[in-house]
Amino acid sequence: MLSANIVLKLFHEGGWVMWPVAATLFLAITVLIERTVWWIALKRSLRPDAQEQAREALGTGNFDAAWQIGSQGSDPFLTNLNEGMSHAHTSMLAAMHLHATQWIEKSEARMWILGTIITLAPLLGLLGTVVGLMGSFATLGDEELGVTKVTGGIAEALIATAAGLGIAIGCLLPYNYFRKRVSAFRGAFERWINHAELLVQSAKAHGHDLEDFATSRHTKR
Repeated sequence: MLSANIVLKLFHEGGWVMWPVAATLFLAITVLIERTVWWIALKRSLRPDAQEQAREALGTGNFDAAWQIGSQGSDPFLTNLNEGMSHAHTSMLAAMHLHATQWIEKSEARMWILGTIITLAPLLGLLGTVVGLMGSFATLGDEELGVTKVTGGIAEALIATAAGLGIAIGCLLPYNYFRKRVSAFRGAFERWINHAELLVQSAKAHGHDLEDFATSRHTKR
């Protein structure tokens, strides 16, 4: 209760700039929660054992088995493989890259908001600093209330600045962490697609043509 009262007191003393600062804080927390939930859901959908089984089936030319494995669950890499296999009669690589791009875009969703907040929050704090100091200097000619208003204006400036910097710093670390996760996710997709292409070529060298499999599936539809 005491902490809440202190926060409200500081918020009031920070001036009107604290309202947009509070809005950026709320937006930042919302995006951080949403991104955290998305990455947790992605991690839970991954099936490393099934991925390995699909690669083995693909390399040996057992395309039906690879397709069945990819049809079970929502692992993005397995669905990516199925997407490529279903378009092998046209362009397997193009289909897989296009599908991977969609997933990368999902992993980067709303990251621009965090990037904007990291820049905007300190600027709002700086605006609060300027507004507070302007109010302080405006009262210098008043001998009776000058000292009180000057110190109040400086306090307002410091509170707004500290709040803006605090939000920016609080967003910077998770923002860089999520950017690193996106980069790793993109790299994993690139390795997955290149490995799948090599396995298909190996199967083709042993007389197993994926294009025939894709054509037969397309015909059945």
